[in-house]
Amino acid sequence: MAKHPAKKRKPHKPPIVEVAAEDGEHVEPPPPEVVEPDPEMTPEEAEEARKGYLLTRFWISARGFWGRHGDRLAWAYSIGLVVLIVANVGFQYGINVWNRAIFDAIEKRDSATVFYLTAVFFPLAIGSVLIAVAQVFARMGIQRRWRAWLTSSVLTRWLAHGRYYQLNLVSGDHQNPEYRIAEDLRIATDAPVDFATGVTSAFLSAATFIVVLWTIGGALTVTLGGSTITIPGFLVIAAVLYAAIASGSITVIGRRFVQVSEDKNQAEAEFRYTLTRVRENGESIALLGGEEEERDGIDKNFTKVLRQWARLAGQHMRTTLVSQGSSLIAPVVPLLLCAPKFLDGSMTLGQVMQAASAFTIVQTAFGWLVDNYPRLADWNACARRIASLMMSLDGLERAEQGDKFGRIQRGETEGDAMLTLNDLSVSLDDGTAVVDDTEVVVEPGERLLVAGESGSGKSTLVRAIAGLWPWGGGSVNFHPDRRLFMLPQKPYVPSGTLRRAVAYPGSADSWSEKEIADALDKVGLAHLKDKIEEDAPWDQTLSGGEKQRLAFARLFLHNPDIIVLDEATSALDDKSQDKMMELLTKTLPKATIVSVAHRTELEAFHSRKIVLERRKGGAKLVSDVDLIPRKGKRRLLGRFLRQRKPPAGKAA
Repeated sequence: MAKHPAKKRKPHKPPIVEVAAEDGEHVEPPPPEVVEPDPEMTPEEAEEARKGYLLTRFWISARGFWGRHGDRLAWAYSIGLVVLIVANVGFQYGINVWNRAIFDAIEKRDSATVFYLTAVFFPLAIGSVLIAVAQVFARMGIQRRWRAWLTSSVLTRWLAHGRYYQLNLVSGDHQNPEYRIAEDLRIATDAPVDFATGVTSAFLSAATFIVVLWTIGGALTVTLGGSTITIPGFLVIAAVLYAAIASGSITVIGRRFVQVSEDKNQAEAEFRYTLTRVRENGESIALLGGEEEERDGIDKNFTKVLRQWARLAGQHMRTTLVSQGSSLIAPVVPLLLCAPKFLDGSMTLGQVMQAASAFTIVQTAFGWLVDNYPRLADWNACARRIASLMMSLDGLERAEQGDKFGRIQRGETEGDAMLTLNDLSVSLDDGTAVVDDTEVVVEPGERLLVAGESGSGKSTLVRAIAGLWPWGGGSVNFHPDRRLFMLPQKPYVPSGTLRRAVAYPGSADSWSEKEIADALDKVGLAHLKDKIEEDAPWDQTLSGGEKQRLAFARLFLHNPDIIVLDEATSALDDKSQDKMMELLTKTLPKATIVSVAHRTELEAFHSRKIVLERRKGGAKLVSDVDLIPRKGKRRLLGRFLRQRKPPAGKAA
């Protein structure tokens, strides 16, 4: 991990859409306050309230697409879509009127009118098709740009300040964030646009063609038991009743659709994560012969997927029963209702066909829920999942503001000191102390070794120094204008060419091929010099030792001022480790080094050693000794055990 690399790349901006504010950076509103459930609620009521808030949380961020810092074309696309919907309904009405006229002409055997209406039909059809195509363009344009804008917003928050890493350290409903960002967010932005389009079109269609039904159908007079009953607007009443029955049925039948869809999405995410883990850890699994155990775990997760799909299939079958039956019956109902008036001569054939067409359009508009309830349920589940991730990021942002258990402050040192830990304590996100009461000053060029038994908090301390661990107290301060570079125990090897892997996190073209080759040669990877431009799965190809050598090659290219080594030579044999450390001290003699390691052999390459000891209430700094005698008064501080005095000649 590098801080302030020598050559910075321009910040990434997604294509096509603008997600930047006037100052050039995306502006994200502060996270909303946590809404605590009413303590008097039952667990079921509290869960329903939580789900309701999740949808609210999704819209808090999603509606920013139309805000001051949203997409510049959001409103243009939205208004254009509404205009196209209105135009489409207008063409529907025109075709409906044409339908009446053509059948009236056929009934009268008026060939001239039939030929004329045939010629009129083609402009109507072409106009309707063009409007429909333009409507698809506008609708999908909004979906694409909204997804790009919101994805950029979530990615910015997820990648900022190491939150993508910190999510692994905190509790919450944010498992498989990559699936939520890639898949759930897509559905969460696609479906609302479809719903808004469908609802607007349905409302306008229903309002337009109810008038048509009322005008054409008029009143229906029925004689029952000698009494005459007149039903005004009988076609409108029939259409409303029919849609109410169909929609009510689908609501009752599909009441568990949302939960089932949400469970299915979670099962799919867990299954995909299991497969990803096998791919990422393929070498270790193969060496241990763990295929059978992995297959057992995969089969268990896949069985859960199939079980959830079976439940979802049951929901789809029940809703299809209603929707398919409705689509078959709907065209027949108006014909049966209009038949008496046609037979007594009060309605023409054209009026009957126009009424049947209008009835179908009205029924479809009212029955919008019947056709879209499954998608609505799926959207509900996806929006909640992406909102759960947003809430976890909200929690991390609040932790950064220090409003929970305290946050480690980061600042600049005074004087010549390269790094200072001032009254530093490191805790979990629930307040449990891991490292407590640590104070250290590291001078320029000093090589500090942090030692201690396993579990004493050494790696946690390093993460706090690197800024990856935010919880705790005190401060970590660096010399201003100095660059930090961290080498973890398991170096990250990005996909792409070997050049990119060596240059990471800098740009692949920041160094020449000769510079890359020299760095590889220096760390003992000369056999890879001919493959610098080769695009291969280097993460799977390189051994653990080669990856650590590659990390040192990166280090030499970036030439930082402060280096943090977290078990960075653990995969190397003793001889190779000695060579690598000698190379580091010779190549970067002025660099300040902080190392975490178990091997005592590394003491020879460090000038100072501090020891952490695990204790109740958090690990303590119990020893701070010079490994290389130095002249002058020590300026390196360490808090020793409170129970004993420091050894003679050592500063307390």
